[in-house]
Amino acid sequence: MMRPKLAFAMAADKTKFVFDAAALGRLAQCCEVLQTTPLEEFSSAEARAVLGEAEILVTGWGCPNVNAEVLRAAPRLKLIAHAAGTVKYTLDDAVYQRDIRVTHAADANAVPVAEFTLASIIFSNKRAFELRDRYRADPMRRTSYSLMNEPIGNYRRIVGLIGASRIGRKVAKLLEAFDFTVLLCDPFVHPGDPILQHCELVELDTLLARSDVVSLHAPSLPSTRHMIGARELALMGDGAAFINTARGALVDEAALIAELQTGRIHAVIDVTDPEIPATGSPLYSLPNVFLTPHVAGAVGTERLRLGEMAVTEVERFVRGQALEFEIEPALLERLA
Repeated sequence: MMRPKLAFAMAADKTKFVFDAAALGRLAQCCEVLQTTPLEEFSSAEARAVLGEAEILVTGWGCPNVNAEVLRAAPRLKLIAHAAGTVKYTLDDAVYQRDIRVTHAADANAVPVAEFTLASIIFSNKRAFELRDRYRADPMRRTSYSLMNEPIGNYRRIVGLIGASRIGRKVAKLLEAFDFTVLLCDPFVHPGDPILQHCELVELDTLLARSDVVSLHAPSLPSTRHMIGARELALMGDGAAFINTARGALVDEAALIAELQTGRIHAVIDVTDPEIPATGSPLYSLPNVFLTPHVAGAVGTERLRLGEMAVTEVERFVRGQALEFEIEPALLERLA
């Protein structure tokens, strides 16, 4: 039995650790790997020659756009296994129109995001970042002790999750181990959904008003752009925390900055719009903001999960088994 021919397409400098020797060995057992050095462009004669043979294309961060022109150079292509999260900015509609099967590793990328979110919730309720700053400014701990006597901490707190995405669901699962009340807002969650065994489904305004911590997990769509603006932020209680590990475009950044500048709420922000805030943005310097450079998703060795998931999907495809994480084109509009 001939093994299907497989090629890689991704940016090597962005995908370190995604495929280790064990993962590459598994691929070599079930496929004929055309080249171990990934394609970083599709226009050269060398790249077109590889595309012409490939039946399976393993993509990742930095993969050039796979459009109709690229597909014409890849007449044998049957499967694209994306060893990363969203495929929206990588694959053209032409891929689905040609009935090429597509699978992705978004579920693997969701694991570290959920873990990061859990840590952010715990630290936010504990006011850990503020206590760090107070301790630095006052080593005798007088101001630290005064904050410790405020109603802070993680016992009997209310956490609001906006979006029952794969990440939102993983966060809800992690929160089961704590003494939290968990609120959920998602228009696509209906009675009988398993997540409601652990969450109370509420409207967005109710969630914002009741929660000690609000964590955003909605997809970035035209309909969700700036879904959190000045009106929504004003509903949050004094001292509440806002966490965004989803997409910056979901939030009206000017409104968020204005609210944060009052000192009334604090925030953990991993994503912004634009991706890198402008030089001099208050987000870099506000004392009530913990800003990180889009690191909640897979970094370092966490990327191994992405490669392992893509390899497992390729193995299933070669064996003729159902793919576990195949993308349904009809649901693309709701995917992040």
